[in-house]
Amino acid sequence: MGKVKIKRKSTLIDMTAMSDVTVLLLTFFMLTSTFLQKEPVTVITPSSVSEIKVPTSNVAQVLVSPQGQVFMSLLGDADPDNAEKWGSEALRKEVLKTAAADYEAKTGKKTGLTPLDIEKFAKNASFGVPLDKMHEFLMLETTKQDEFLGQTADKPVMIGSLKPKDTGIPFRDIVYTDKDGNKLVTNEFQIWMRAIYNSSNDNIREAIQKGEGIAVKSDRGTKFETIHQVLDNLQTIKMNKFSVMTALKTESD
Repeated sequence: MGKVKIKRKSTLIDMTAMSDVTVLLLTFFMLTSTFLQKEPVTVITPSSVSEIKVPTSNVAQVLVSPQGQVFMSLLGDADPDNAEKWGSEALRKEVLKTAAADYEAKTGKKTGLTPLDIEKFAKNASFGVPLDKMHEFLMLETTKQDEFLGQTADKPVMIGSLKPKDTGIPFRDIVYTDKDGNKLVTNEFQIWMRAIYNSSNDNIREAIQKGEGIAVKSDRGTKFETIHQVLDNLQTIKMNKFSVMTALKTESD
């Protein structure tokens, strides 16, 4: 009896449809994902049960390092149609100009900032040096900027006239006289925050008024005195509504 021959079928599988689906999914996630902003220092936030997410646009984030240094990041309107007027880069340019002018008026010192400095600043996700050192800082290459801002107490970094003490936004008192002859006190942190609030970006002003426009992020090991200094300065300039960023608490915490 003859053997029955089984017709062999091709084992090749047409993957065209799966490739199309893969490309579509990849495109979807690229368009809908929010990329993390580069931060100058690594911060491990304390845990909480709150699931409220911090906005990813029209927000000023105050970052407090484990060493107590204060940095800031600034995100403008995410709508592409508003990018030229209210986008992150446009907002950063305006805020730097306003903060520098206010600092110069109150201290009598010149920041020496140039149009090129302002363009470079607009590209930076985070910042945190004294205003009178900003020009020299912006003259550095990006890698050197990251190295300087990310320095630690056991690995100090000195570049040119930039010293370790120049890392972070200063809270030193600035005493000045107003137009009525009154002696008043402010500091660079307050100058930055006022410049942000008084910018032409109405959306970030409204967000700050609602308590959604300022987010404070600190390390779980940061001393309470440092965090209190930030919160106290916000309240001094009547910015009483803000968020404190935390990580979602898990069963292992």
